[in-house]
This record gives sequence, C-alpha cells and structure tokens, in this order.
Amino acid sequence: MNEKSYSNWESMSDKLLLKTIGNFIQSHRLNQNKSQEQVATAAGISRSTLSLLERGEKVRVDSLIQVLRVLDLLYIMDVFKVDEQISPIEYARLKKKQRKQASPRKDKKADKEDIGW
Repeated sequence: MNEKSYSNWESMSDKLLLKTIGNFIQSHRLNQNKSQEQVATAAGISRSTLSLLERGEKVRVDSLIQVLRVLDLLYIMDVFKVDEQISPIEYARLKKKQRKQASPRKDKKADKEDIGW
C-alpha cells in the first residue's frame, strides 16, 4: 500500500478513508499485474466503476466485494466477523444452573423386590 501508517482511523475523513481503500485496491491490482479492464470484467463491473473505486470515489459495497474477490483479498473481511459472546450476567446464570454433583442413583431392581415390610 502506501508508506503512511494510520493508527487512528476515527480521525480520518470519509474521503481519506475511501482514498486509502482505493490505494489498497490499486496497489494489489498492479502487484498482480492485472489491468483495470481485466479486473473489472472478472468482477462483473465496468472499468469506470473500478477507476472510481481506485480514486477513492463512492461506489457500491457489492462492487468493492466483487473486486476483493477477483484480487483474492476477501481475507480482509475477517475484521467484520462477529463472534458470539455471552454476557457476564448470562454466564453467571448458566453457571448457577450447572449441576454441582450427581444425584443418588436409584436401583430399580431393589425397588421392585421391596415388598414394603
């Protein structure tokens, strides 16, 4: 990508964020020695849409995803994965309900043989 390192994404403007994404796409496309036309055709979008994306202009999210797929960059989607987490309160409830010991075992055979004397 470029040599700048951004540690505070929140302070960046939307325009700068779009430009950063565009630079990322363009850099990977060039590193793979693919033309805009090749990537656009494989992604099912127009070359002008890819050009807009690389310049940091607004494009549809599905266009970005299609380009990421063509460039084998879908791994960056890992940051959007939401791991299901249980709240501490719900965890405490589940722990409270969890059995602490086994129940005494009843011998069914002995119950049948007991004639109640």
